[in-house]
Amino acid sequence: MKARDEIRALSLRDVVLIGLAGLLLGLHFIAWTESLYHTTVASASVLVSTSPIFIAILGLIALRERVHLRMIVAIITAVLGAALIGQADAQVEAFPNALFGNGLALTAALLFAVYILIGRALRQNTSFFAYLLPLYLVAALTCLVAGIVQGVSLAQPPSILFLCLLMALGPQLLGHGAFNYAVRYIPAAMIGLLTLTEPIGASILALVLFGEIPAPMALLGMIVVLGSIAFVLLRRRAEV
Repeated sequence: MKARDEIRALSLRDVVLIGLAGLLLGLHFIAWTESLYHTTVASASVLVSTSPIFIAILGLIALRERVHLRMIVAIITAVLGAALIGQADAQVEAFPNALFGNGLALTAALLFAVYILIGRALRQNTSFFAYLLPLYLVAALTCLVAGIVQGVSLAQPPSILFLCLLMALGPQLLGHGAFNYAVRYIPAAMIGLLTLTEPIGASILALVLFGEIPAPMALLGMIVVLGSIAFVLLRRRAEV
């Protein structure tokens, strides 16, 4: 009830920006998913992991958020760590449209960065649910329209629909929901850095669910990513 009243009280500017953020989030999912049809999982994963760099640069330009040298070093180091994880999963198949696929993955990273920055600006004066509900509605409609345009059938087997539900509840509601909650309280660049834990979580799930043991290069990449994040968090705590 409270969220509904808050949504009704949103200004036209806030409604437009939330709609834009939802559109960008939906397009991020579309670009990222489509990139996997044209390039390797490794390449797509590495390129989409560049979003923290875009977030730091655009956050400085648009929001005037200072990016300390240690944050810059940590972001670059963590992106290199994510690249190690991606290269450890490199595949040998030939992709004739790899350049197009890589471009889509890079576009997905840029779309995610702008979406996070809009959220950072709006969440300073907008409650969590008043922002989240219309945001997810627009993102869902964007993906739905894209699916219809591409002729994707919505009549999927129950098992597929169940997996889609799990993705909506887990990665979307809990994962992106956590980002959208935290973005009010911590700098956008830090949010971008934390997103690099995603390939680590994926590797852990692959180990638990499928018995896939990470390659030594992937383990090294995980250590680099976690070390970079720990470096920034410990320094921030020391300054408090």
